[in-house]
Amino acid sequence: MGSAASTDRRPSAEQQEQESLAASTGSLTFLKSAFANLSDPQSQSIPLSSLYQSLSIPSVTLNLTLPSPHPTSNFSLLLPHLGAAAADFLFATVNDTTDWTAFLRGFNRCCARMSASSSLITLYRIFSDVCRRAGITCGLEFDLEDADDGKVRGTFGLNDMLMFLWLCWVMEQSSRLSMWGKGGELALPDLNHLVLSAFLACSEVGGDESVWGLDGLGERKSVAVQKLNGWILATLPGLASCFSQFLRENIKSVAVSAKGSMKSNQSGCSGSSTNCNDSFLLTFGRAWAISLTEKGTLGEELSAVSFPGLLDHKLNNLLYRSSTHGKGLSRFWSIVEGYHGPLLFLFSGNLAYSSDDKSSTRWVVGVLTEHGFQNSDMFYGTSAHLYAISPVFRVLSPTGKEKNFLYSHLHPAGRVYEANPKPVGLAFGGTRGNERIFIDEDFSKVVIRHHAVDKTYQHGSLIPNQGYLPVEASLVEAEVWGFGGSSAKEQHDTFKKREKLFTEQRRKVDLKTFGSWEDSPEKMMMDMVSDPNRVRREDR
Repeated sequence: MGSAASTDRRPSAEQQEQESLAASTGSLTFLKSAFANLSDPQSQSIPLSSLYQSLSIPSVTLNLTLPSPHPTSNFSLLLPHLGAAAADFLFATVNDTTDWTAFLRGFNRCCARMSASSSLITLYRIFSDVCRRAGITCGLEFDLEDADDGKVRGTFGLNDMLMFLWLCWVMEQSSRLSMWGKGGELALPDLNHLVLSAFLACSEVGGDESVWGLDGLGERKSVAVQKLNGWILATLPGLASCFSQFLRENIKSVAVSAKGSMKSNQSGCSGSSTNCNDSFLLTFGRAWAISLTEKGTLGEELSAVSFPGLLDHKLNNLLYRSSTHGKGLSRFWSIVEGYHGPLLFLFSGNLAYSSDDKSSTRWVVGVLTEHGFQNSDMFYGTSAHLYAISPVFRVLSPTGKEKNFLYSHLHPAGRVYEANPKPVGLAFGGTRGNERIFIDEDFSKVVIRHHAVDKTYQHGSLIPNQGYLPVEASLVEAEVWGFGGSSAKEQHDTFKKREKLFTEQRRKVDLKTFGSWEDSPEKMMMDMVSDPNRVRREDR
């Protein structure tokens, strides 16, 4: 009897395999805690209704507002169905309960040993099921027999693409949404530039020179999901992990909360973000797009500033803004000098070098560097990325052929004569005198050249209507954002205080250091004025 009972309690082969798989991801501990909090002690299983609640978005307490102008108003219908769609896809069983093995199997199906393409297919299936439950037509079709092998067909329309991206953003920000204050309005990020980029990259639009917004696409445009896969994996690889991150964060929240309670009632954020200042070049939507191209701490920092509820956190990252601190390389350098950490440099310009300030013809370009700027008359740096930010989003990564990542040269203090003076300004890519991007000393003009001159960054146009000839444009605005965390900011603050102290000391003249009138600077100046040709002891 005892031997038989012991044999019955032994884990099955499948359970051992699933536990081993979960342990390899470092998730087994909190999975055990979550299962204990959600399961019925007698049946040792979780009711599917509990998983519905645990994987839901607190849409009842949220008032999500769409960016204006927007072409769709159906997104709010999707959120109430996300929890049920996710739970049914991962944990549904015949008797509507989930035991320990099935719980592990569902988690591992999404979070363990998944390729990026498989994760993306899972994301499509969740989106399609959410749309179906909300009564919204979705153009995706799946082969149920080979669903895990990535068999998906269909198209994404303009509205479908926007809602798909917003749903991914909501899933990634679910932990922050759960702490948002009740009744607060939260504005969704403007992601029009990503939708426009997807349609352009998939050859659904002729060219970016004639398209500055979604209005130029037409409502009936659509893109095949097979083409979209390639664009997402190449441009926004972090998008594929949005659902697995959502599942992992929600299960962790269950593990540390009271039994059956998924969401915290604490209000980590409050108020309204609808009218918050998103007039910076780094808007919430652009920050999220860049975060999807980065991994690790830097990607997390960028993701945090894409959440409108953390506006104060975002502003703490702002180091320099030309409209606030003044234009010019000297003003720029006086602020960013000494910051040792990842920096995002953004600048906007107009198509022609003029005073035209129409935002409808303005583009934004960005440079993300890992080690800050330094004053040098030569190119430097170990890695950096160029970004076409708006109106089209593109990522130009390093090619590995050359290392001319950054160039930031300021005039020396003494203005020493140079037979062959080095260019004064900021540059990225290319070679000295033939840079991919060059910004002059006054921050009034920017020159962008064709990618043929550059072997450091990948090929691709940075601005609309860019041909083979250099494009000269007026620089409208420039911003620098620091993403080195609290340690980099503290070191930078210490550096600035020390520089300020040294500057104040250099400005002071202590007359006590002069022993007599004969040694004073005033006496020396008076002698030079009275008889400038008189031979002095120092000249002999």
